[in-house]
Amino acid sequence: MAPNKKSLRILVAPNAFKESLTAIEAAEAISRGIQKVLPEARITSLPIADGGDGTLEAVVSGTGGKILRARVLDPLGKKITAHYGLTGNGKTAIIEMSRASGLALVPTKLRNPMTTTSYGTGQLINAALKRGVKEIILGIGGSATLDGGIGALQALGFLFLDRRKQPVGRGGKGLGSLKHIQMHRIHPLLRKTRILVACDVDNPLIGPRGAAAVFGPQKGATSNMVRKLDQSLAKLSQIIQRSTGQNISQHPGTGAAGGIAGSFMGLLGAQLLPGSDLIFDLLKVRRWVPRVDCIITGEGQIDFQTPFGKGPGMLAKIAKEHQIPVIGIAGSIAKDVSDLFEQGFTALFSIVRSPISIEVAIQHAAQLVESESEQVARLLRCARNL
Repeated sequence: MAPNKKSLRILVAPNAFKESLTAIEAAEAISRGIQKVLPEARITSLPIADGGDGTLEAVVSGTGGKILRARVLDPLGKKITAHYGLTGNGKTAIIEMSRASGLALVPTKLRNPMTTTSYGTGQLINAALKRGVKEIILGIGGSATLDGGIGALQALGFLFLDRRKQPVGRGGKGLGSLKHIQMHRIHPLLRKTRILVACDVDNPLIGPRGAAAVFGPQKGATSNMVRKLDQSLAKLSQIIQRSTGQNISQHPGTGAAGGIAGSFMGLLGAQLLPGSDLIFDLLKVRRWVPRVDCIITGEGQIDFQTPFGKGPGMLAKIAKEHQIPVIGIAGSIAKDVSDLFEQGFTALFSIVRSPISIEVAIQHAAQLVESESEQVARLLRCARNL
């Protein structure tokens, strides 16, 4: 680089690379690659997230917070240790539903939304409330449940009763026998705590685009289960409307994570917001963008969905407003991504240069990301010297 030019200011802000690198690990690999070629560059590392995998670590890292543990029930009712996070100021808790009630916690042969419960997610919220938080951000991706969130709410003191005024069982089967909701025993701090649900789908609670029809099969539901669960969620919606006046049945996003988004909205007054918006606000991403000359982001796959709620796509849109170039690095890049160049991306690079298996790519992801970042840095150095 010419001596009379100032050091390049680079914001390194990747998402997690699914199943291979956390956002923090990806940022470290990118930074190492850049420093090999541009040791004088001023690199700011800001791992990002959009409410999905890796949100907990990214927010804790970006805010100087801490990760805590709690004993909870997994979707099958087995005791496990799950993690949640607090921001640096201790006022906001970050909870990923997948840590306590995730599909990955249930062996394929045991996946059955009639029996899986979201109870553990409520226990994580309980643990956060005991810490005196003022706000809870709940990421709901990767859930194993279709219980309308009643499991989580049971853990928070809600009573869901059948026609004999007895507590209903767990899972979708318990939801099917629901007749009454009682709220007089709920956690006293719930009404004083702001709850934000990171929700990136617009599916309503019920109907052909609802929770059961769209997400049921991936959670192990048969066609008969889907029909029963949709009916049960419709009944839940009616009871919530009778109790609170809120009609959640067709509200966009209420079908997310087996309906927990809907019940939290209807019974707790939770707000459903795009995950990237929530996390970017916490990490103050919008403050950093105008301060740099270039941004390098990335994730496991960059495709047509990237601009719609994904962290790198959101970052590119913000950067476009400030005319800051954005380079995307990914494990794979879809064939038709030309639209992304109109939405803030300057260039896209894949870390895979020759045919290799997915297993090998995952195993060597850090080295591959570092190597590709080194090549990106060489292009940046060339451009600076033109």
